[in-house]
Amino acid sequence: MSADKQFQDDSAPWGRVAEDGTVYVRTAEGERPVGQYPEGTPDEALAFYTKRFDDLAFEVQLLEQRVAAGRLGPDEAAASVKTVKEQVVDANAVGDLTALAARLDALAPLIAAQRAARREERAQRAAESKADKEKIVSEAERLAGSNDWRNGANRLRDLLERWKALPRLDRATDDALWRRFSSARTTYTRRRKAHFAEENERRDSARSIKERLVQEAEALSSSTEWGPTAGRYRDLMREWKAAGPAPRDIDDQLWQRFRGAQDAFFGARDSANAELDKEFAANAEVKEALLAEAEALLPVGDLEATKKAFRDIAERWDAAGKVPRDRIKDLEGRMRKVEQAIRSVEDDHWRRSDPEKSARADDMVSKLEAGIAEEQAKLDKARAAGDDKRVKQLEDSLANKQAFLDMARKASAEFSR
Repeated sequence: MSADKQFQDDSAPWGRVAEDGTVYVRTAEGERPVGQYPEGTPDEALAFYTKRFDDLAFEVQLLEQRVAAGRLGPDEAAASVKTVKEQVVDANAVGDLTALAARLDALAPLIAAQRAARREERAQRAAESKADKEKIVSEAERLAGSNDWRNGANRLRDLLERWKALPRLDRATDDALWRRFSSARTTYTRRRKAHFAEENERRDSARSIKERLVQEAEALSSSTEWGPTAGRYRDLMREWKAAGPAPRDIDDQLWQRFRGAQDAFFGARDSANAELDKEFAANAEVKEALLAEAEALLPVGDLEATKKAFRDIAERWDAAGKVPRDRIKDLEGRMRKVEQAIRSVEDDHWRRSDPEKSARADDMVSKLEAGIAEEQAKLDKARAAGDDKRVKQLEDSLANKQAFLDMARKASAEFSR
């Protein structure tokens, strides 16, 4: 071997150049040829293949950085390491290929840890997703049995969007929850459709009823039979409320017609009553004067004279005629009060002069007096015998009978007045 070759062997521990220009790399398994460089010097040949090693080393360094930063998924990182290692092991380059391959092998525990972390993260997301989906299903099932027709459909749509945004679970669990969710939505939708179908049917029925009520109300609007017609309008209003709502636009139109007919009738009635009130104002003044006469009869002195005077006033009262409606209650109330006062005096007089009641009261007094005399004789006899117990009983009995006698005498005196 020449001195020049020996220099190359000592200065390049990972490779050498043979006399024929073949370049060798030294590895743990021995050396192997990596190529030929016959055109240049041995230094140029080693520099060329060392540059290839440097490029590989730079690629390994980039891969290490990307794996450490987590920019590659575990599977992608493992595949990249495998690819680069295959390139390193069979590389036509001069350098410490064994150490470079060892650096790639050293990435395996990091990738395994990242894979475990990813697995744990997926498990955590799956658990959270399952909990969220179970909440969605529970709320959907609650809505399925509710009657929240206004907000329920919107809420179910929101729940569906939330479901779509959540990660899928394992197929069996995800499918089971989806079936419950879908079933709840279907149940709610069917009940909602049935509800509104019934509502539409009721509204159509209400429409027919209200159209009939409007026709009758409009027919009555020109009636001048104020009392009966006002009563009929009250009946129509009760039927209107009981009918329930018709379709909104139709309901408003029918109500305007119904209310318009009412207003026309009651407006005409009020106008007519206002005219009558003007006519009846003079009658009210007459009755005010008659009330003054009637109230002057109180308090009652001579009952018969008072009754005669009141009958005369009552006849003139009836002859005076009607008064304005807002005066009826006051005037009639005052007249009734005078009549009741006279009747009360008359009833009291009759009660005190009733011969049957007077006779019964006198008979009661006689019977009590006889009973007391008999009881007194028994008492005297018991005292003479020294029977204290019997004396006490008779004294109590005698006291009770005496109290009844006092009340009976008082009642009898009332009838004798």
